[in-house]
Amino acid sequence: MIPRARATGRALGYQIFYRLPVPLRRRLVRLAVPKYIVGAVTLVKDTEATGAGRILLLRQPPGYSWTLPAGLLQRGEAPVVGAARELYEESGVRLSPDALRPAVPNAVVHAKGWVDVVFEAEVPASTTELKVDGAEVFEAAFHPLDDLPRLSRATANLLGYYGIGPRAGEHPPAA
Repeated sequence: MIPRARATGRALGYQIFYRLPVPLRRRLVRLAVPKYIVGAVTLVKDTEATGAGRILLLRQPPGYSWTLPAGLLQRGEAPVVGAARELYEESGVRLSPDALRPAVPNAVVHAKGWVDVVFEAEVPASTTELKVDGAEVFEAAFHPLDDLPRLSRATANLLGYYGIGPRAGEHPPAA
């Protein structure tokens, strides 16, 4: 358990960070990660869903839109290990790195200087307990692919590479 005072301070820190303009946030991250930014992302689908399916999304500070479980890799960390770690830290879903498969495309290079390494997994939503800390993540939930909530711009762009969401079909198909 995280002591309450520490969790409150961490929540305040995340709220301040996510309210900063995106260019300033990127600059701050680049100061901490001097060469380039590599993130690990997990697309978690519900194995029990019918129709178009459902995907796990997170509502993070400031809480206006939804994102995918993702985060920056630690120095020297394998992308699949980072994806499994971030998935657990942000949603409470603990999967072995062996349970994650590389998505196609596996890496998406963004124009603003970062790379997302993307993995896929499936879990049964009815028996998967979602746990969030209230600081970095306000809420985690499975959402129907044909009725997604408001997505962050980065999430909408990334999902578009996989034919999901409002930007589906805007990117060239993976080879």
